[in-house]
Amino acid sequence: MQGHDLGRDPGPAPAPGPGADDVEECVSELRDALAAHGITLPSVGIELPAFAARPRLPLVALGNCNVDTARRLAAVLRTAWRGEAQP
Repeated sequence: MQGHDLGRDPGPAPAPGPGADDVEECVSELRDALAAHGITLPSVGIELPAFAARPRLPLVALGNCNVDTARRLAAVLRTAWRGEAQP
């Protein structure tokens, strides 16, 4: 038989995980931290299809950026990494 059994019980609800508010706060914090270094990634956002996963595992989409932005981001990360390594 072809088609879907629409009367079938879908089973238990997905396990709770980080909510949309948590992920939105994380994205906001990331944008603020990047902006503090003069870096803007307009494509930073929430990867919405990840909310459908079981267990729920929301992802932050960093998306694409141009070469200049990628180099600036790499420079900031290198500087921060060296700064943490110092006593």
